[in-house]
Amino acid sequence: MDMIEIDGSQGGGQLLRSALSLSLCTGIGFTLQGIRAMRRRPGLMRQHLTAVIAAARVGNARVEGATLGATTLRFEPGEVQAGDYHFAIGSAGSATLVLQTLLPALWQAPAPSRIRVEGGTHNPLAPSADFLDRCYLPALARMGVQAQLQLQRHGFFPAGGGELELEVQPCTALSACAFEQRGPLQAMEASVLASGLAAAIGQRELDVLGRRLGVDTHPRHLQVVRPALGPGNVAAVTVRHGAHVELFDGHGERGLSAEQVGMRLADAVQAYLQGEACVGEHLSDQLLLPMALAGGGSFSTGQISAHLHSNARLIEKFLPVAFDWQPEGAHWRVNVLQ
Repeated sequence: MDMIEIDGSQGGGQLLRSALSLSLCTGIGFTLQGIRAMRRRPGLMRQHLTAVIAAARVGNARVEGATLGATTLRFEPGEVQAGDYHFAIGSAGSATLVLQTLLPALWQAPAPSRIRVEGGTHNPLAPSADFLDRCYLPALARMGVQAQLQLQRHGFFPAGGGELELEVQPCTALSACAFEQRGPLQAMEASVLASGLAAAIGQRELDVLGRRLGVDTHPRHLQVVRPALGPGNVAAVTVRHGAHVELFDGHGERGLSAEQVGMRLADAVQAYLQGEACVGEHLSDQLLLPMALAGGGSFSTGQISAHLHSNARLIEKFLPVAFDWQPEGAHWRVNVLQ
């Protein structure tokens, strides 16, 4: 079996998750050294370990080093099998990141699949369930991927306890797409989740967003999560243009006022609206892998993040593609080349 050696010391969990996805899709194994070596707590944490275990099960893989805290992993994929899968992280680790790891392999499978993952659904350092549903999956749908996400239970850091269910249909071939023009602004909507906290906190966040962005802050946009498994607060703004949808969110935390949460979120939304780029920072690096599997595509984005750069270099190790990015005025144009 072909094997790729990867240095994980300069990256985080994304390198691991992308390597797992690519290995399942290509049949190429890998050895990852120095996993999260520069992080405060290096090695595999629960959400990373769950992604490894899940990928191994879906892809009938042989794995060495799949233990908590491990800094070296060897992964030899087998044949990907469609099926009905259930994985539990056992913490507030991100369920969305586990789903994103498995999704590319399962849309290449010959039959539909269903995956349930228990863990965090709205984490500060991961795409939220709402981001996947409103932004990521619609972008994949333009390439031909049919996948539907259901949020069964909310899970916030640090309590966790959430559950997501994803149904995936087979996709025989991806279409190369261009995400370069977002089109005219059609609508913006603000929403707030509050769990185990006073509803007034969420309304204060909505009031700030209403003043700064001119969005509707009717109480229907405030959802109080019941039963509350733990405290949690997320404010989100969905921005709909004619050809693209982006979602921005901000998380409440101890010592941060509701007004500060709302102001930070409004700043991020306004920065996007004042620019001309189509794709936001977080979606930009997540589009690289499906575009590479499609064999082409392009998008405009406001900046080239460290995540985008490291993800591109990793994908080039597994697939016969190259990524090129060039500045165009105040934004960047990213191309996938064969």
